[in-house]
Amino acid sequence: MKKELILLLFITTNCFSQKQFEVFFDFNQDVPNKKSTETLITFLAENKNIEVLKLSGFCDSVDTQQYNKVLAEKRIESIVQLLKENNIKINQNLVRNAVGKDFKQSKIQAENRKVNIFYKEEEQKPIESQLTKQIKNAKVGETIKLPNIYFYNNSPQILPSSISTLDQLLSAMEENPNLKIEIQGHICCQTVHDIGDVSTARARAIYNYLLRFNINQDRMTYKGFGSSRPVHKIPEKNEDEANDNRRVEILIISN
Repeated sequence: MKKELILLLFITTNCFSQKQFEVFFDFNQDVPNKKSTETLITFLAENKNIEVLKLSGFCDSVDTQQYNKVLAEKRIESIVQLLKENNIKINQNLVRNAVGKDFKQSKIQAENRKVNIFYKEEEQKPIESQLTKQIKNAKVGETIKLPNIYFYNNSPQILPSSISTLDQLLSAMEENPNLKIEIQGHICCQTVHDIGDVSTARARAIYNYLLRFNINQDRMTYKGFGSSRPVHKIPEKNEDEANDNRRVEILIISN
């Protein structure tokens, strides 16, 4: 049981939006032990968005309080250097708290030789997709093809692989309350007319998706054009041309 406790190299806890990471040291050493160093470096590599706010250094009960306080300060400094080497943000008002041995100690001395790293995770700004940027910068009257929108054969049912694109369109609608669009459906391959009006049904499926996520219906209309506006001449020469003709676009009405 004691060995298991010693091998527990870090603890992460919530505390007023702060989290905590523990780094351990061998007896009378001011650099972290090998195992703890490896664990810390792995943690830092996976958490580049943190900002370190406070470092608290501790020692075991051996030697004087003054000696241990100096040792705790050295341990804190060694962690600062590791943070810098791994390009981790350190708060300009970093708190350095060299406790030494003046704290409620564990009976297991190895658990007392440590530095506690207090940090917060910085909010990550969502990466704006190419489609969202394109919609955001579009002018009134511009038509934009929605990439990677797929349906089951001769059906308005959207394939799951299309959800990413739909979410990007949804984000653009949510971020720009002035954006109004016409959703336009097109089909391939048919030279006479749209059997079953599939193009309209597919445009309506996109409309209904946005409606389910509370996009106001006054901001959207939908329309099917069948095969009347092909990108490539029908009959298409290959599947790539058919996919280009079999598409959903949005017309920017207001932005």
